[in-house]
Amino acid sequence: MAIVVGVDIAKHTFDIATLQSNGKYRTKGKLSNDSTGFEVLQQWLLKYAEPQAWIVMEATGIYHEALAEWLLARGYLVCVLNPAQVAYYARSQLQRVKTDKVDAKLISDYGSRHQAELRAWQPDPPSIRCLKALVHRLKDLQELEQMEQNRLDVTRETKVKESINSVLEHLRQQIAETLEVIKQHFDDNDDLRGQRDLLTSIDGIADRTAALLLAELGDVQRFDNSRAVTAFAGLNPKLQESGKLKGHVRISRMGSARLRAGLYMPAITSMSRNPAIRAMVERMKARGKAGKQIVCAAMRKLLCIAYGVLKSGEPFNPKLAIAK
Repeated sequence: MAIVVGVDIAKHTFDIATLQSNGKYRTKGKLSNDSTGFEVLQQWLLKYAEPQAWIVMEATGIYHEALAEWLLARGYLVCVLNPAQVAYYARSQLQRVKTDKVDAKLISDYGSRHQAELRAWQPDPPSIRCLKALVHRLKDLQELEQMEQNRLDVTRETKVKESINSVLEHLRQQIAETLEVIKQHFDDNDDLRGQRDLLTSIDGIADRTAALLLAELGDVQRFDNSRAVTAFAGLNPKLQESGKLKGHVRISRMGSARLRAGLYMPAITSMSRNPAIRAMVERMKARGKAGKQIVCAAMRKLLCIAYGVLKSGEPFNPKLAIAK
């Protein structure tokens, strides 16, 4: 079994730990999250690890990306975990102390125990990385706009209104410019443009949702099937049974919150405009399903259709979708 090195990474520093054969951990803390710290890590790995070692870390926004890419370029096996996996594992181990060193040990322990399930990480291609950054920036600007609009709605003072309106005007200009940059990014990338056109052939998906799907999913070929995609989005059903609570099903929410949020309104639209999803909705209503269940099922179905057209390279065919 290969050695597993756990890395707890933050904006400026990271801690490392590996479980030794004697059951104790070897650790090193507060390495700088830059080229200097990376070099220190490499010397440590050369001394205490092996070329086939797994380097396991959590996905922490963009803070882990530089180190993960640096390690990958030097031939190490890198696995980037969903933070929810580590959080649930910490609960199962009744972890009471939370420090960077303890978290690095926990990640190492998780990787060692689940080594057969570790999957090698690959960075997004530059076109997807740029698209993701633009889509995230657009979302941030839209949230700021909504916050300022909420303030405007409850403000009476003229001077304050003038200030808020000035900010709103700037934000709306930035939103328009970001949308234009996203459009230009698609125009400059033939592959992305082709994938966007496939997605917008689906009733209920327009340009903005297509951009979000491509940014969050990345290369769909990395998903083995539609179940893997719905799990990635946290839309997979989760059965809960305990005592008198029988057969209660809800979505897991262990995935991309941005993707779930971005699919909500398109799913609502597709419930009336997309024949495949409309047929599913009618069947669920006939079985007496609740409104929230139906909306979640529509989000899941829409995501599966999107995955299908990207995987096949064929535009949306309602007849095929209804048949499934």
